[in-house]
Amino acid sequence: MKVSVCIVTYNHAKFVRQTLDSVLSQQTNFDFEVIVGDDLSKDNTREILAEYQTRYPDKIRLLLHPTNMGNNGMHNALSTFEAARGEYIAQMDGDDYWISPHKLQKQADMLDQHPDYSCCFTNARVVFEDEKYDSVLLVEDKKPVVTMDDLIGEDEIFFMATSSIMFRKNAIPAYPAWYYQSQSGDIPRNVLLAKAGLIGYIDEVMSVYRKNLGGASYADNEKDRKFLNNRILMYSNINRELDYKYDKVLRKNIARYYKLMLEANQYSESYFRRAGIALKYLYMGKPKSSIAKDIIQNYIVPAPLMKVYSAIRLMPYRLMDRL
Repeated sequence: MKVSVCIVTYNHAKFVRQTLDSVLSQQTNFDFEVIVGDDLSKDNTREILAEYQTRYPDKIRLLLHPTNMGNNGMHNALSTFEAARGEYIAQMDGDDYWISPHKLQKQADMLDQHPDYSCCFTNARVVFEDEKYDSVLLVEDKKPVVTMDDLIGEDEIFFMATSSIMFRKNAIPAYPAWYYQSQSGDIPRNVLLAKAGLIGYIDEVMSVYRKNLGGASYADNEKDRKFLNNRILMYSNINRELDYKYDKVLRKNIARYYKLMLEANQYSESYFRRAGIALKYLYMGKPKSSIAKDIIQNYIVPAPLMKVYSAIRLMPYRLMDRL
């Protein structure tokens, strides 16, 4: 088996027919299988999957989990990878779809021709299903070969759509323990793939990344302490995984989440917790003096003390006005 297409679904009844049709329409000179893991959908996703399996019994295998495996579908995805028999794995979310019937062929050819590549990806179009935004391309002027340097930055970097990736199954023989702690499966997996080899890029739009209110990306809440703490943990683990080669950059990245946490809903009424977080941000991020001054004034110096300080500074001007 050359390629295993691994699809994860959860409440994707509205989209999964288009997903499966786009996979089954692939034109290849090799055999590929389709493995669908369903995370106990509450709609009629499973009925649709059963219908397709009946129509394509030699092509589609279903993993119908008796419980929701949690963690934004990470464990569901890993279960499909473990069941895969292919040399290469093509990822797929149950609400995305492919728009080129040659995607699998071109990606498998690239990996065949470049044994030093751990994976490859294509460009993708992002469409907003539930909001009135124009579609956009995920990749702009990306170079043909991506390395770890392109994935690590002071801000979060994401340009490899899940459904645009094909990787060697043996590129990650075993996922490290820290990987399972992350709410994001894509970002740390891409880092592990970059650690295993180069990443090739095919400059063609072959995938559609659908953002809808039921998707995992909407679970990212930058005002939620749990989400922010998980991102801090994830990037701290990535830093350790990479032997602190990118320590300076990743510390800036981690500091960004501490800064966001200053406005977390759980800390809106807690001066002492916010002050502690502000100190962590200043220590990790080492921001320029103007930003540091604002952080100190807004989150570290108590509000009553700031009022007294302001009153003392204004006192000479008020006295002059009286004179």
